[in-house]
Parts: sequence; C-alpha cells; structure tokens
Amino acid sequence: MSGATAPAIELDDVSLAFSSGIGASRRTVTAMAHVSFSVAPGETLGLVGESGSGKTTTGSVVLGLQRPDTGTVRFQGAPLARSLRSRAGRMQAVLQHPRWALDPRSTVLSSVLEPLLVHERRTPAVEHRAIAMLEQVGLPASFAARRPHQLSGGQLQRVSVARALVTRPAFIVFDEAVSALDVSVQAQILNLIQDLQAEHGFAALFISHDLAAVRYISHHVAVMRAGEIVEHAPTDVFYDLPSHPYSRQLFQELSS
Repeated sequence: MSGATAPAIELDDVSLAFSSGIGASRRTVTAMAHVSFSVAPGETLGLVGESGSGKTTTGSVVLGLQRPDTGTVRFQGAPLARSLRSRAGRMQAVLQHPRWALDPRSTVLSSVLEPLLVHERRTPAVEHRAIAMLEQVGLPASFAARRPHQLSGGQLQRVSVARALVTRPAFIVFDEAVSALDVSVQAQILNLIQDLQAEHGFAALFISHDLAAVRYISHHVAVMRAGEIVEHAPTDVFYDLPSHPYSRQLFQELSS
C-alpha cells in the first residue's frame, strides 16, 4: 500500500509481555495481546479502558518507544523504523502533565523549538516558525520569553500542543492530555486539537479514561481490557449501543 493511501498508523496482531518480580514470584504480565487497529490521516481513534489495561503501553509501541514481541507496526504504509532519529518530528506525543514534559529552566520558545532543532539550526526563520505555532495555539508571541512556572495548566498544555505540532507531524499520541485540566479548560484544548487537526490533517491516538472527551474528539473508539481490544466501532455507533459486556460495564463505572 502506498504512503498516499495507507493509514497513518497501523498495528497488525501486536503482542507484548513483561516479566515482573524475582525468583519464585516472577511472573509474565501481558500488556498487549494480538492488538490490531489503524488510524487514517486526519482522523482520531479514542482508546479507552481502565488503568492497567495497556493503553499507555500501546501508545509507546505505536511511537516506537517499545518494541513488540510479535506483530507489526506500520507508519504511513511502511514498517516502523527502529531509529528514533529517522522519524523525529513525524510522530509526536502530548502527555498528561505538561510540567513534566517541559524543562522548567527553559523558555517557552526554547521548548517549542526543541523538536525542530533535531534536524535544523536555530535561525531567526526557525524561531519565527516556533512563535507562529504558539500564536496558532492561542498564545501571544510575548509568551515565548516566559518559563513554565509563569503559565497556567491550560497555557502549559497549549505549549505542549505547539511543541508537538511545530514539526508538522503525521501522527500524534495524546495520552490523558486533558485529564489534569479543569473542565472548562478541557473543552478549550479539545476544540483546539480539533481545529488543528482539520487544518494540518494529522492522525491521532487519543488515550483517555474520560468517555465524554473521547466521544467529543474521536472518529472511532477502541476499548482495551487486559491488553486486548474487545470492541472497536465508529464513535456514534459505540456510544449509541456498546456491544461488548465490558464496554457496558466501563460506561457504568466511569459514568458513576
């Protein structure tokens, strides 16, 4: 399949297990079991499940930060390259706690510039691109000189989004990206992500336990339980009538 028509990301029968404990207590924990899904350019797959279900591990495997034991991960139609540098800027992530992702000693401009400087020199033109990206996520150019402690949680997450998008990636993982924010700020960030996706056409994996946020932002939903995808459906179909008993149980638990 050519890169022009291929999914942005595709997992084919991916499994991954970890060993934990020592001696007689040593055991194998299945993090992913025969996981298959794809995400088309310009679309978002919402991945939901309880804590420990394997969602974050799936995000790490999709980004190439962990190698699966079996199965194949494809990026734009080709097997995912082992070299992180070879795909630097083409895949990005926005995490739950932006304060952990941003160097407290660096200015906002330096943080947004960092992904660009993997392949480019710092020049006035490159700095202008970073400042333009800040403005695109709703932060004035004056914020470029600030440091993380001078920003609110919502502003920090906007910086994280700018940092992820400044290289124009084809695929972004949002791992609990709004769960630490106030409800009103969550809505602002979700709207921002939607607007930027419409403009730039990136594919996204939106990992969350927040069913309302997933419904708002996702085109399709996959439900994960103990490392397995137990249900996968278009968002409207899933929320109208989840078919798997675990999905219905999850609705009850996370909505209570």
